[in-house]
Amino acid sequence: MLLDHHNIICLALISGLCSSISYAENVPVDNIVLEVREHSLDVDTVEAPALNVNKWGIGIGMRRADIPFAVKDDNEDTAVYDILPLMRFENDYGFLHGLEGGIHLWKNEDNQVNVYSRFRFHDVPKAFQNSIKGQSFDFGLQYRYIDGPWESDIAVLSDHYQRNYSYTRIKYNWQQGSWSLVPFAELQWKSADFNNHYYGFDKEDAGAGVSMTGGLEGSYHVASNFYLIGQLGLTRLEDDVYDLDSVNKNYQVESFFGFAFYPEYDKPFNPTSTQHKNDEYLRLAYGWATPSDIGGILKFQAERDSENNQMSSVFYGTQIADSLLTMPIDLYFTPGLVWHYSSDVQQDITEVVLAIKGFYTFKLGPRWRLGIAEGLSYVFDITYIEGFELTGEDSKRGYENSSKLLNYLDFSFDVNVGDIFGSKALAKTWFGYSIHHRSGIFESSSVFGRIKGGSNYQTVYLQWHF
Repeated sequence: MLLDHHNIICLALISGLCSSISYAENVPVDNIVLEVREHSLDVDTVEAPALNVNKWGIGIGMRRADIPFAVKDDNEDTAVYDILPLMRFENDYGFLHGLEGGIHLWKNEDNQVNVYSRFRFHDVPKAFQNSIKGQSFDFGLQYRYIDGPWESDIAVLSDHYQRNYSYTRIKYNWQQGSWSLVPFAELQWKSADFNNHYYGFDKEDAGAGVSMTGGLEGSYHVASNFYLIGQLGLTRLEDDVYDLDSVNKNYQVESFFGFAFYPEYDKPFNPTSTQHKNDEYLRLAYGWATPSDIGGILKFQAERDSENNQMSSVFYGTQIADSLLTMPIDLYFTPGLVWHYSSDVQQDITEVVLAIKGFYTFKLGPRWRLGIAEGLSYVFDITYIEGFELTGEDSKRGYENSSKLLNYLDFSFDVNVGDIFGSKALAKTWFGYSIHHRSGIFESSSVFGRIKGGSNYQTVYLQWHF
């Protein structure tokens, strides 16, 4: 049976959408506050998913920030730009809001204590970001208090070398019609070790100090679950930092503009009601590395990895929506654990993935599905296939540093096993092929180490829905 006109349009739109998100990450998605309005559903409730997601979102945009450091000549950059893919989820255990996230140690309706992390930008010229490697996710503890539209938090953080700093922040959430605006203010207390390293480059002493930031975040609901998002902020550096020879700006302007997909506030998806499907899945996959890029793989020209590196993975999925831009596309929040097997050129390596994945289902005899996921991937050590691609004298790219955190994509194509064998018992079982992809989005993001390239694995999998 040929695909009808509606199906062709859906396929084209999801392909274009995900391509834009993949190749178009401090602007956290929770900074664009979009509260889902509560609606009472006069239906029977069903058992909640094992990992119920209360809020979700995925988006992308461009960040621009002034470079506060002194430039050597007129041709050197005075601003730095980042493409930021952003993901949001929140449940009873923790949250990820763009470039900050945490795990709840304790919480009630108004208070939270979290193991907390957020990304810290180091706005040096783009050409030096990979070698200096000053930007990173820092870790610590956070306390958050919520009182109606007001939200305040305080956190104590450290970089990987115990250079400490802390912040306190306050926000006010205002929403009217299609607009959501969030004015905010933040103070940062920075240790002498922190300022001496990140502003004095370990050559000058700035001492401890306090910087101040204020600004406005906002979003505009365009249609369906499509939103425009943005932020504008101004930071004033402390005088002792400004007096350093390496710094020539006392004020730093930062802006962000992009788009995102969030739940429709007037059409909430409730997985615990009989109005919606309470759908979860487990996916088991096995794959083989290839030095080929995605283009070569899709042209059926994938090369074999000479070292025969292999991986296996398990992914869990819980449904968060049953439409995207009014199209019949099922969306899932899907964390995964990947095991890269040891070989002659690498040890066993663990990879952790957080992603949102969409499936479009069509019938051509049996049911078939196209799937695309966007998210974040972190490896505890760099795999051989990435090291060979990115760093070292014999690498293709010749970067000084690779990045353990990269953008994650998953392209999949599967068929329903029950339809093939005429078995009702296998009606929720799918067999498929996928491409497991990590990359730095063409040097466009300091969040991913300002690199181009990554790694690809071709996998086969079984996926069970329940």
